[in-house]
Amino acid sequence: MAMPLRQSIKVATYLAEQKIRRRDKFPLIVELEPLFACNLKCEGCGKIQHPAGVLKQRMPVAQAVGAVLESGAPMVSIAGGEPLMHPQIDEIVRQLVAKKKYVFLCTNAMLLRKKMDKFKPSPYFAFAVHIDGLRERHDESVAKEGVFDEAVEAMKEAKRRGFRVTTNSTFFNTDTPQTIIEVLNYLNDDLKVDEMMISPAYAYEKAPDQEHFLGVEQTRELFKKAFAGGNRRKWRLNHSPLFLDFLEGKVDFPCTAWAIPNYSLFGWQRPCYLMSDGYVPTYRELIEETDWDKYGRGKDPRCANCMAHCGYEPTAVLATMGSLKESLRAMRETVSGNRE
Repeated sequence: MAMPLRQSIKVATYLAEQKIRRRDKFPLIVELEPLFACNLKCEGCGKIQHPAGVLKQRMPVAQAVGAVLESGAPMVSIAGGEPLMHPQIDEIVRQLVAKKKYVFLCTNAMLLRKKMDKFKPSPYFAFAVHIDGLRERHDESVAKEGVFDEAVEAMKEAKRRGFRVTTNSTFFNTDTPQTIIEVLNYLNDDLKVDEMMISPAYAYEKAPDQEHFLGVEQTRELFKKAFAGGNRRKWRLNHSPLFLDFLEGKVDFPCTAWAIPNYSLFGWQRPCYLMSDGYVPTYRELIEETDWDKYGRGKDPRCANCMAHCGYEPTAVLATMGSLKESLRAMRETVSGNRE
């Protein structure tokens, strides 16, 4: 796990505080969507399927920042849509960083070089660039040629300017262990991004392409082979060791979607950003009025093939914190990642 040591300490302290307060449900990271509009039409995403009137909306800065502060989460992932299309995205980031929240701005990077001057490097801030494969594979997934090359140039420029640069890669049933190895080797060794996040594609109901999402057994077999030969140890993956164990089927976990809640133009989404069973205006209502026990594999048929990060990474993190052995294992990998 390549999470910076300062961030690891803050998250560990936050989790310890929740345990002392005997809170059984709390946010680890908020997924903030200040808009749904995007400049690409990815086949695996359904955000731009919203009506034109919704796509024109932009969340006010005070509302965006207020939602994160209300939740109390130490980290926030700003997504969309394409957040760089928001005219005040830099102010949202600035205010969250000023509150010492760890902010990951998720972007397809098409506007990154144009907008980079609006941001300042900070240990609390990182660009998280979406990369689903090498050139041909990535451009096919986003349905536009030249996106991979632009993203690479933008990441190089951001690194040159001193920004933390991370990546987020989603893999489908058209991927093979080799395609995963190739893109992660490139990001890790050639581009030298600070950390990488990976996730099996989940059948997002609004996505135009419903044929290429992974099932549970497919996911386990795919990652088991991709992780073979020591790849897990050399890649700077921004995941707990137990979540990586989960991806390749060494352990299984229940879903804890409440730990990575989604806040969008519609409010707090129930139960997660991949499923829409209604919205509530406050995080407290989300926690207290949602029947969390009815969700997850074996409970809700919509969850049958889900192994997404938003549901299972927090379970792995909590399991790590509850085990001295796993805590020491995660600490060793964090220290090792920060030495590289």
